[in-house]
Amino acid sequence: METRETGRLATQVDAVIEQIRARLPAEQAEGVCAFASRFFAQVAPEDLEDLPVADLYGAVLSQWHFVARRKAGSKVRAFNPRLDEHGWECPHTVVEIAGEDMPFLVDSITMEVARQGLTLHLIIHPVMNVARDAEGGFVRVAERAEQGEGIGFESIMHLEVDRRTDPGDLAALQQGIERVLADVRAAVGDWNAMRERLAGITSGLDELPGGIDADEAQEVRAFLDWLAADNFVLLGCRDYALVESGEGNELRIVAGSGLGLLRGDGEEGQSRSFAALPPQLRAQAHLPHLLTVTKSNSRSTVHRPGYLDFVGVKTFGADGRVNGERRVIGLLASTAYSSSPRQIPLLRRKVEAVFERAGLLPGGHAAKALQTLLERYPRDELFQIDTDELHAHAMGILRLGERLRTRLFVRVDPFERFVSCLIYVPREHYNTDQRERMQAVLIDAFKGSAAEFDVQFSDSALARILITVRTPEGRIPAFDVREIEQRLIRAARRWEDELQQALVEQCGEERGLALMRRYGEGFPAGYREDYSARMAVFDIEQMEALADDAALGLNLYVPLEVREGRLALRLYHLGSPVPLSQSLPMLEKMGVKVMDERPSEIERQDGSTVWLHDFGLQFAGAENLNIHEVRPLFQEAFLAAWRGAAENDDFNRLVLLAGLSWREVAVLRAYARYMRQAAFTFSLAYMEQTLAAYPQLARALLQLFRARFDPALAGDREAACAAQVAAIEAALDQVANLDEDRILRQFLALIQATLRTNWFQRGADGAPKAYLSFKFLPAKIPNLPQPLPMFEIFVYSPRFEGVHLRGGKVARGGLRWSDRMEDFRTEILGLVKAQIVKNAVIVPVGSKGGFVVKCPPAEGGREALLAEGVACYRNFLRGLLDLTDNLVQGAVAPPADVVRHDEDDPYLVVAADKGTASFSDYANQVSAEYGFWLGDAFASGGSVGYDHKKMG
Repeated sequence: METRETGRLATQVDAVIEQIRARLPAEQAEGVCAFASRFFAQVAPEDLEDLPVADLYGAVLSQWHFVARRKAGSKVRAFNPRLDEHGWECPHTVVEIAGEDMPFLVDSITMEVARQGLTLHLIIHPVMNVARDAEGGFVRVAERAEQGEGIGFESIMHLEVDRRTDPGDLAALQQGIERVLADVRAAVGDWNAMRERLAGITSGLDELPGGIDADEAQEVRAFLDWLAADNFVLLGCRDYALVESGEGNELRIVAGSGLGLLRGDGEEGQSRSFAALPPQLRAQAHLPHLLTVTKSNSRSTVHRPGYLDFVGVKTFGADGRVNGERRVIGLLASTAYSSSPRQIPLLRRKVEAVFERAGLLPGGHAAKALQTLLERYPRDELFQIDTDELHAHAMGILRLGERLRTRLFVRVDPFERFVSCLIYVPREHYNTDQRERMQAVLIDAFKGSAAEFDVQFSDSALARILITVRTPEGRIPAFDVREIEQRLIRAARRWEDELQQALVEQCGEERGLALMRRYGEGFPAGYREDYSARMAVFDIEQMEALADDAALGLNLYVPLEVREGRLALRLYHLGSPVPLSQSLPMLEKMGVKVMDERPSEIERQDGSTVWLHDFGLQFAGAENLNIHEVRPLFQEAFLAAWRGAAENDDFNRLVLLAGLSWREVAVLRAYARYMRQAAFTFSLAYMEQTLAAYPQLARALLQLFRARFDPALAGDREAACAAQVAAIEAALDQVANLDEDRILRQFLALIQATLRTNWFQRGADGAPKAYLSFKFLPAKIPNLPQPLPMFEIFVYSPRFEGVHLRGGKVARGGLRWSDRMEDFRTEILGLVKAQIVKNAVIVPVGSKGGFVVKCPPAEGGREALLAEGVACYRNFLRGLLDLTDNLVQGAVAPPADVVRHDEDDPYLVVAADKGTASFSDYANQVSAEYGFWLGDAFASGGSVGYDHKKMG
């Protein structure tokens, strides 16, 4: 029944045949059509479905011309079809082969293609019964059963491989395939002769001299018979004579004894491999061990890749001494690997000997485990290993059981040409990288030149890796198996294994294993490559501290690969990465330059993720920083800017430059903001630049601020302030730039003009206030615009700023919501001037105040803006009350944690103004919150407030 696939193939072949009939003379076309039908008959439809009919037509016609004439033997052509030269084209290099049909052809040729590092894209391999004339000319395609003179089966092959345009590469490809075909022909041609040779070797065992163990001879005879029973692919034979020479033993080739792959190859002279052995190994040739089973130095070019199996049987003279060796090379058949070792001569004796020496209870669990172990033992190794080593290895593997450990078992080839390393590792942890690391360890340990591997997975918890290390003959260095095993254990350890160990060491077994379950499989490959397991433990602790999606964790550190001026910062964020557009400006405002960034997404067991950003930072003077001192300052400042508790500007450079906390920086920022509102000449940027240029002066100004206002200061406050002022003025004398001198002196003047501040106060939650308040004595502030109020309070916050100007101790006036961000104090001062003129007859003095909202909501419209305005208004009032004395039972009660440099000042009354007409209730709520003595008269004057009618 025709399927879609066969139908598709038939359609393409029909199209090719149609072209043949259309383009070739009728008398030629029929023969070519018959050839084409056979040529494509066994090709898989999917191999041809994407190929143009023109290419298939060219391929079949080219092959037809190639096989048109052939003498005995095979012919090969490797070329790149071109339209201008060959009349057709192909994107790949084409290899055409024609010759007598023989076993092993396809396997052997595809092996050679792979050996040359080429990919096989297409192979067409029909076997045709061909009729040829006496000169080897192609007559016709015969029927399969047809026989007669000039008729025989031929193997015709069309290969397409990776394109090679270099003439040398094409020649190497063609010559390589020709060599393989010659090897196949030699092996197939001498097959009967090699079978007879093997039979002769076997029969020769009947004439062994005395002194040879009869049981051993019997087992060797059975083994050779087993090989001859189609359990061994015979590929070569040769006999050698052991002779004495001036330099010791020589193993000389017996002339004319070579068959198969060994036919004609060094028919005279000595065995090169034997001659390369050191004397102590050559001396083993005289030992009366009948049989040697090992691997040859040469890879097979026929049938199957891999090193050839070597079977050597010693011969003896009449004196009973070894006088030679008869060698057979080839490949063990599949039955050698699938049959039970108890059914294979030689192996069965080894297995029985191991069981006998093990002394296990028959039918018991251990005996069954040993049976399974030996059945699954690498079969090539089982043929080559001696009984003592097999017993030692088997017992070691049996004791290993299912424990998740790495163990190594080593066997050295008797001729020291290779070392077989059998390794057991936890199956779940095995991967290619691990195997490659182990392979590198073994090549180094045994000074090998190359290695092959084979991996077996079973129902065991352990994977088995067999690594065979090729070594220079007779030059394997001394080694310690346990020391190499420890190296393998270190090489086999996954990063996750190291993480688990580090977590248990750091956090204890219970918590460490819990954290391993939570994070162990979540670190991406890039992270594991860049960072150690111990760093991951630190990162896990940081990630565990993240409380919600808005939480940010960070750590400033000096990288291990320290370069001058370099720092590093790790940021941790739940759920999503931190946008670089947000983090980079913040870091640069803190005075560091971001040199690089490595992000990692770490997935937890529950599916949640944490993003880690590792920033490489450049900071001039980093080598002089005490990382333990500046780390908390930097981290807290960054977090404050992230949360909006601190502004993101160049004042933040003072954290690293001057060693100031973010709240200390906020003091200088607030003074600078007030200067701008007070019409000070210089810009904020210039003030930021000046303080950054003189970080020690900035620090000294903060020390003066603390000396004046720290309620916990012990000792003589006035003396401490005087000493600090003297130190600042001495430092100012060293400032050469006049503008910078004016800026710094203005900061000094403002601190000295400050009467009170709430900077040292804490809220009900114990945290510092989210805003700063300063009460000034304006008369002491240089160049302050007229008229000068008696007192002024400036309230600063990242969200708002406000001023309250008071003409006397008893004064009342409105607070407005200003929209003049840059000069709202100028606006309020203008209102004060107008009030002075308007109320001169009624009230001797008045007050005015106002605030601006600095971060109006981007969304939410008027309602959101009003809500933000009310919140800022409340905090503005709190900032005023923080610095205002209270009256409790008629006695003045100063505010907590406020050092006063003025007299009692309990009177503060506010009124509505533009933008705050409906805010009286909010004001009185704040008054009640503070327990202010005026109560709800705070926002209106009331019965205890200043009554202008009664006064005047």
